[in-house]
Amino acid sequence: MAKVLVVDDAKFMRMTLTNILQKGNHEVVGEAENGQEAILMNESLKPDLITMDITMPEMNGIEALKKIKEKADDVNIVMCSAMGQQKMVVEAIENGAKDFIVKPFDEARVLDAIDRVLN
Repeated sequence: MAKVLVVDDAKFMRMTLTNILQKGNHEVVGEAENGQEAILMNESLKPDLITMDITMPEMNGIEALKKIKEKADDVNIVMCSAMGQQKMVVEAIENGAKDFIVKPFDEARVLDAIDRVLN
């Protein structure tokens, strides 16, 4: 069972991901609405994995990814992207993201990606 921090500015998306993760026997230790919150919560919660939305207010997922990786390179981050964000996904992977999942979320694909990253 992994401890997961779910980061997305949309409450519905956080709820959807949380439900999928819990069905897959993972523990959601926190939810953040933007990159700034994600950085602070990563430091206090020390999750095994972070699901990170790309497009968010205040600080986007790529900026947050870079800042989190500067402080804790061992954190596993899986980016969440909408269709058509391939360029941003590539940038995220180049900056240390381990994988990505596409919205709308497919339960099997999400759990598959999480398991791949953790194993």
